[in-house]
Amino acid sequence: MVKIKICGITNPDDARAAIEAGADMLGFNFYRPSPRFLEPQSARAIIENLRAEIGAFARKVTTAGVFVNEPSAEDVIRTAEAAGVDAIQLHGDESLSFCKALKLIAPDHLVIKVHRVAQGFEPQEAAAYEVDAIMLDAFDKNLYGGTGRVIDWSIAHRVSELVPRLFLSGGLSPSNVAEAIATVRPYGVDACSALESSPGRKDVEQIHIVP
Repeated sequence: MVKIKICGITNPDDARAAIEAGADMLGFNFYRPSPRFLEPQSARAIIENLRAEIGAFARKVTTAGVFVNEPSAEDVIRTAEAAGVDAIQLHGDESLSFCKALKLIAPDHLVIKVHRVAQGFEPQEAAAYEVDAIMLDAFDKNLYGGTGRVIDWSIAHRVSELVPRLFLSGGLSPSNVAEAIATVRPYGVDACSALESSPGRKDVEQIHIVP
């Protein structure tokens, strides 16, 4: 079964709606320039409140923190622990050595490295990273995620054959996610901006992307 990750959660109502819609993972953005930025303490409050609700986490729901070009691996894990997230998603230009160092000091966290697919992207680039999963998203020179643009799924399919787990992102919505899954056969899919009524606010009808 393909994992469903809903990213850019900023409030308890959207978190609850995502879980009710069948999401396996919730993403919280700790990149300050993002319109979906959330303070780690606010993310922790949402996570703890949901877990306290009877039946809200009847199945395992993984929480992930999104980071972009943090100064050090230690800074990442410090914020992740403050927020209480289970997974770490590196959505910037983090190097091979940065990712390796992070995995060494955070062995209990699922580490996901995002690659933004631009012209000339080679699938072998993703396979070199010593992380738990790779995510592919659309490239934008000004944005780290949330572009709403679909990537070339044929490239994503090639990457899926090279890495242990692949998350597919980039413009996924109820109208195309089933086709994306059938074409790429990823471990998981990640949706964000295509599910919003405005940046940081989810559309309850669109959030039901589970095929």
